[in-house]
Amino acid sequence: MAASPNPKQNHLLDALPAPEFDRLAPNLEAVPMLLGEMLYEPGGHLTHVYFPTTSIVSLLYVMESGVSAEMASVGNEGVLGISLFMGGDTTPSSAVVQTAGQGYRLPAALLKEEFHRGGPVQRLLLRYTQALVTQMFQTGACNRHHAIEQQLCRWLLLTLDRMPTNELVITQELVANALGVRREGVTEAAGNLQRAGIISYRRGHISVLKRSGLEAGSCECYAVVKKEINRLLLDVRLQPPKSVMAR
Repeated sequence: MAASPNPKQNHLLDALPAPEFDRLAPNLEAVPMLLGEMLYEPGGHLTHVYFPTTSIVSLLYVMESGVSAEMASVGNEGVLGISLFMGGDTTPSSAVVQTAGQGYRLPAALLKEEFHRGGPVQRLLLRYTQALVTQMFQTGACNRHHAIEQQLCRWLLLTLDRMPTNELVITQELVANALGVRREGVTEAAGNLQRAGIISYRRGHISVLKRSGLEAGSCECYAVVKKEINRLLLDVRLQPPKSVMAR
């Protein structure tokens, strides 16, 4: 049986001390996130931030030609809409649901107000932003210097980390758009992994059979991103409240 929706399935919300979480909780609205749904469009005004719980969202940069590439992805470890508290109310990228599921949204004005209080919310959001920027930098370097098969292994591992199952409902076309490569390249890479017994692929579904095979086939980029997310969020969890530190 699937677990009942709970905002604390999102690790950022779960990391908040009780007083800060209790201020936000009444305004957290549970929302479905549908496959392919566009949550943000480039240049659009951000009215809400989103905290995914069982969904994953791709941050895509779309060129004038229509070609797109994923800069980063956000799942239950993060929040969508960092530009709101980083000095702007719009974003140059689009945010598209890559894996359908659930999440919570919060009015933008309330998050900005909480951020400007300082304290745990501000510290947590800034540290998460650092982790997201690391993911963006590493993704750019990976897409430039590593083989498509290595990129696919990294992408699958990051997706698996945010899911309760090894079964991914996604098309090769969506994967190709995320990696910014031709679909034929993804087909070849997925075929190699399937012949090696690492994944099983059928139309619209990818089943991971050997996670260790993905880890062996990935470049160093997966480990760099994973380590940075864990380090920053663990550090926030271990920070005592200011009232305790002052004693």
